[in-house]
Amino acid sequence: MNGNVWRDANVLRWLAAYGASLVGDGVYFLALGWAAAQTAGPAEVGLVMAVGAIPRALLMLGGGVVADRFGPRLVVISSDAVRCGVVLGLALVLALGSPGLWVLVLVALVFGIVDALFMPAVGALPPRIAGPGQLVRVQGMRSLAERVGHTAGPPVAGLAMGLGGPASAFAVASVLFGVSLVLLVAVRIAPLPAPAAGAVPASASASESPWRQLRSGLGYIRRHGLIGPLMLSGALSQLGTSAPMTLGLILVSEERGWGPGGVGWIIGGMGVGAASSALVLTLIPRFPRAGAVQNLTLIIGSAGIGGLVLAPSLPVAVGLAVLTGLVCGICGGLAVALIQTATDPSYLGRVSSVMAFTAVGLAPLAYPAFGFAADLWGVTPVFLAGAAVSMVGAIVGTSAPAVRRAELALA
Repeated sequence: MNGNVWRDANVLRWLAAYGASLVGDGVYFLALGWAAAQTAGPAEVGLVMAVGAIPRALLMLGGGVVADRFGPRLVVISSDAVRCGVVLGLALVLALGSPGLWVLVLVALVFGIVDALFMPAVGALPPRIAGPGQLVRVQGMRSLAERVGHTAGPPVAGLAMGLGGPASAFAVASVLFGVSLVLLVAVRIAPLPAPAAGAVPASASASESPWRQLRSGLGYIRRHGLIGPLMLSGALSQLGTSAPMTLGLILVSEERGWGPGGVGWIIGGMGVGAASSALVLTLIPRFPRAGAVQNLTLIIGSAGIGGLVLAPSLPVAVGLAVLTGLVCGICGGLAVALIQTATDPSYLGRVSSVMAFTAVGLAPLAYPAFGFAADLWGVTPVFLAGAAVSMVGAIVGTSAPAVRRAELALA
């Protein structure tokens, strides 16, 4: 393993594979929503999105078990191959005809299940491709790849759909998954380092049953004066904004004639703002009253998301999305840093899994509710209601004294 991970070809292959997969994910999900919107109404579009997202969220922890049992390399290559084949098959079906909604539902279900295996497996590879002293830097590179992938995916999807519709976008996604697969096959995997002398084996340290460990972790979060309110605040924010920023933007763009490219530009603008926020968090060494700043940025970001549906034109919406992404990125970065800094190391894994569940598992529940509500009352009022729910999350955080007083030094 190369001492400098920026020059380690093996690490760079893994990083490029992960980045290509993230861009492919962005293209796939946007194309799936647009293809469903061309086939059915808002409620059915929400159903299709939920069918893919819910199993992905529910099975994510199980995917980590599978990766540990069979080895992450086998799981990541197999699941990536299935994703590539399924999405390519859907592109061919759409290019040759007009399949019913059930085809999109089936593809969304299969992709969600397989993605639940892929993501934990690809995340388990860094300790096997870099030395222990380089893991922090590798994880930093992974974070950069995530920003780039989330930013590039929607514009690529919009361009592809503008040229050839959803079929073209699914074909592009399958190519990206194929590139990821080829790179992952070329990644060399080393065994995990042996435990240090005197270290407690994992099996001995985990004497409690998994269920008891989960309950203990949830109780720790609930009792903690800082972590509990921030977790609840983040969960409300996700419930309020996830559906508007995916399904809602698709429906708004279709309603106003902005087309799939408009959705891509808005989401891409959010990504540019979020990437800029990462630079802000890196350059500013310390945020006085970080907890209060986190709550303030959550309020501003929630208002910005609500403002997207009121934007009079696409350029205004894109500009607002950039600013909103900047503010929301600072909010999210501070929240994660505050939670991880305050967490007892023995609970860090369980706290992190709950954070992932609130980000991935709760959000899909809002898709069908948003779709049905948009059918009844229209997209705009439901979009604004979601932003209001996110603001309630900020109020929850502000009401906690530990959050208001929280300080955070950024290295």
